[in-house]
Amino acid sequence: QVQLVESGGGWVQAGGSLRLSCVASRVTFSSYIMGWFRLAPGKEREFVANIHWHGGITSYDDSVKGRFTISRDNAKNTVYLQMNSLKPEDTAVYYCAVNPNHPLTDWRVSVYDYWGQGTQVTVSS
Repeated sequence: QVQLVESGGGWVQAGGSLRLSCVASRVTFSSYIMGWFRLAPGKEREFVANIHWHGGITSYDDSVKGRFTISRDNAKNTVYLQMNSLKPEDTAVYYCAVNPNHPLTDWRVSVYDYWGQGTQVTVSS
């Protein structure tokens, strides 16, 4: 069973930075996408960014483009989300997830079959 463990969340003032990490284990698919999503109070879970694990191609939601960077370290089985210029509206629980069957451009929550437990990010104004 795929396991995903996120870390790196915390509290930061607006304009600050955080780097989230997600260590993946038991991922045996030949090709897959890893994504970051977030869930804010009163809102639905939304796509943030994703990366093709082997090719390294990425995509971002417009709300974070230019501020967040997704990357991966194949040797460490880890995907990162570098978050800069954070805003209060970035406050949410951030989740990493695995999409084993659908393309990079499919950002639907439903195509991600495996999820981590989430890490809280709080940005104060």
